[in-house]
Amino acid sequence: MSSVGLVMASGLSMGLIYVNIIDMFEGEDTPLGYLLSRVANALRAEITANVLEPLGLSFPQFVCLRMLDKRPGMSNAEMARFIGVSPQAMNIVVRALQDRDLITRPSTVAAGRSRPTELTRAGRTLLGKTVAGIREADDALLAGLTAAQRREFRQTLTSLLPPD
Repeated sequence: MSSVGLVMASGLSMGLIYVNIIDMFEGEDTPLGYLLSRVANALRAEITANVLEPLGLSFPQFVCLRMLDKRPGMSNAEMARFIGVSPQAMNIVVRALQDRDLITRPSTVAAGRSRPTELTRAGRTLLGKTVAGIREADDALLAGLTAAQRREFRQTLTSLLPPD
C-alpha cells in the first residue's frame, strides 16, 4: 500500500504530510542543517565507495586515522567526544584498527585509565593512500564553483567550526 493510501486517525493522509515536509526543504529558506547533511552524505558516499572500501576502511575508521594523524596521543574517550559518538562505538573502531596494526595503544598506563593512541607506520601509509582520492571527491563536489568560490566556501565552513 502506498503512503498516500495510509490514513491517520485524524484523517490526514501520510502522503500529504510527506509531500509537505519535502516542500519545506526547497528554496532559500532551506534549513542549513538539511543542506549540510545532504552535502556531507553525498561526499561521504563518494569517498567510502571509491576511496575507502578499496583500502578496506570504513568511514569511521578513516576519521579515526585522520584524527590521530592531526592529534596523536588521544585517548578513546577524547576521540569519542571530539567526533560525537559514544566511547563504546569508538572502541569498536579503535579495536578494528588495532587488529590491523594501523594504530597502537599501550596495554597499561602508569596513572589513570586513559591510553594514548598513535598511528603505526602502516596506519600512516594507509592514510596517505587516501589523500588523492579524497581530493578528487572534493573537486568533483565543488566542480560547479569557481576557484574564488571554492576558497570562500572553505573559509566560510572553517569559520563556522566550533573551537577545538
